[in-house]
Amino acid sequence: EEQAETDGTEECEKVAHLLGVESADLIKGLLKPRIKVGNEYVNKGQNKDQVCNSIGALSKSIYSRLFQWLVDRVNTTLDVKAKRQYFIGVLDIAGFEIFDFNGFEQICINYTNERLQQFFNHHMFVLEQEEYKREGIQWEMINFGLDLQACIDLIEKPMGIFSILEEECIVPKATDKTFQEK
Repeated sequence: EEQAETDGTEECEKVAHLLGVESADLIKGLLKPRIKVGNEYVNKGQNKDQVCNSIGALSKSIYSRLFQWLVDRVNTTLDVKAKRQYFIGVLDIAGFEIFDFNGFEQICINYTNERLQQFFNHHMFVLEQEEYKREGIQWEMINFGLDLQACIDLIEKPMGIFSILEEECIVPKATDKTFQEK
């Protein structure tokens, strides 16, 4: 397949400036990354799809590191010796999304959302009602009907989606079809 080439460098120059690197090095790293082959390093030309994937991976990595830096910074700022009376909780769950194609990233997002919702339901509803009962508070038990454990188990148990997917990733010549058949 045809090797990718730049059709301009304006955006790359802006990104390189923000990252504190030379734009030529950034372009070379995306278009012809240096890889190790045996004991030597070579520059391997990438096609357009590979470059797009590299840009996506770089963007996600930068976002992840920036978010971690922000969390560390907030934690350091709030880290005091005295007992904490307050805390800041940040939870960002994406809204309802409809895609023509859902990939691995989307199942990870959905799985995380299911786990968070299950945690919230358990702590806010189930445990609170149990505490009311222990304390003898008059309370009509409410079944919130939001037990998501079956969905979570489908994804994370030993023969769940993640386990089967991991197995498929190890098997040579595995395909989407062989994964689907399992």
